[in-house]
Amino acid sequence: MLVGWVPDWPVVAVLGGEPQPDRLAAVVERGRILAASGAARAAGVRRGQRLRSAQALVAGLEVHERDVDVEARLFEPVADAVGRLAAHLEVVRPGVLAAPATGAARFHGGEDVLAERVVDAVEATGHPCTVGIADGLFAARLAARAQRIVPVGESARFLAPFPVAELGDGRLADLLGRLGLSTVGQFAALPAGSVADRFGGAGVAAHRLARGLEARPVVARPPGVDLVVEERFEEPYLLAEPLVFAARGLAERLHAGLAAAGLACERVEVEVDCADGSSACRAWRHEGVLSVGAVAERVRWQLQAWQQRAVFDEAAGGVVALRLVPDGLVRDPGRQLSLADGDQEATARAERAVARVQAILGHTAPVTVELAGGRAPGDRVVRTPWGDAHQDRRADGPWPGRLPAPSPTRVPAAPVPVRLLDADGREVEVTARAELLGAPDRLVLGSRDMARVAGWAGPWPEQERWWDPGESRRTARLQVTADDGRAFLLAVTGGRWHVEGDYDT
Repeated sequence: MLVGWVPDWPVVAVLGGEPQPDRLAAVVERGRILAASGAARAAGVRRGQRLRSAQALVAGLEVHERDVDVEARLFEPVADAVGRLAAHLEVVRPGVLAAPATGAARFHGGEDVLAERVVDAVEATGHPCTVGIADGLFAARLAARAQRIVPVGESARFLAPFPVAELGDGRLADLLGRLGLSTVGQFAALPAGSVADRFGGAGVAAHRLARGLEARPVVARPPGVDLVVEERFEEPYLLAEPLVFAARGLAERLHAGLAAAGLACERVEVEVDCADGSSACRAWRHEGVLSVGAVAERVRWQLQAWQQRAVFDEAAGGVVALRLVPDGLVRDPGRQLSLADGDQEATARAERAVARVQAILGHTAPVTVELAGGRAPGDRVVRTPWGDAHQDRRADGPWPGRLPAPSPTRVPAAPVPVRLLDADGREVEVTARAELLGAPDRLVLGSRDMARVAGWAGPWPEQERWWDPGESRRTARLQVTADDGRAFLLAVTGGRWHVEGDYDT
């Protein structure tokens, strides 16, 4: 498998599609840093950091909310450039491409030559690129970060030194770390049967990745079952908007056909036929099983990108047919309904209403909320786009260092910076041993809001992801009551205090 990776793609997209390494810019999603420019990373900004922490490190940091539509639209020229070199190209996400390497390498004269040509093709569009080749998508993505070509059969050895956090399951990584298994190689060395007994299905899937195998075998399409869905139009369409509405219906028909065959898909090919006889095709991949909403969203991204590049303009005569072809078929995991699910017709009506909202506002507009596991109050509330799977973080699982009861009544969307001072006006600090240097005396909440501290509890230290220097975080929390009756949950990170929540007293 060949993977081409364009570093900092979210940042490149929000800066207008041109790489500008000297700008201190970062892309934020849900209050955390998603990606940062080279200059920002050199100054200490890291993926997963809270926004306030990043802004405290870098003065004048440009902050941009993530816009996946823009990322996908601007990435199309890069995908086109690589698509001329490798067949069956898949867009894993804007910024990452994948393709089978065997046939393409044989055609171009070797894997080294293929990798060089992919890099040259992407750099010709104005963007840096790294390429990795290995057995399977997971190993190839890590190889792309290191610009490595891993020989056939050597993926397990290549993966061995990586931390278990790279397997993508935070809960499993935390458990393995406490068991003394800090690297992928140590986890891969465990017997498969023992992993299945102790860690279940999620552990088996991660164990296969650690051994350099695909996450799951692909189930062949049953003979005689045509799962392709198509919509032909009496009048050609020159704009993407009416095609997006048609795509939602096609996505529902696609999943109905898959469900009838007991299957689900991990990839989907979007195809359009134009009035002049030309056509265009692009494959999109998803980490996990594609839901109806996820399929419709990827079709929308692709149609908007094609419209911008005039694939179906007046010269082409417009689109006369839209087609979805499922690929990467797996057994449908199914969904067990409980006795309390109630009126199924009402549920179906609600799902159709949400689908219309997604078609208008985007896949990520309507969300569902679930209480998940976590240590900080803000980490426990997970908002997930409708139709996507919630994060697998059990609320009743062991969370060492979790804040004791009672929990805050209100949690701000983003941490609110404050100052905690002692009687001499100095900032109260917390040592590495979680001891306060000075007794809290005043809490400065703003230019005109200051309260005297009547009492406090804590601090409670927390160190997360200590095995990953780029993702590690050290925090200490303090419950504080003021003389006017207010109560707050404070946290200090990097020497800066902020409010994580307040209590209804």
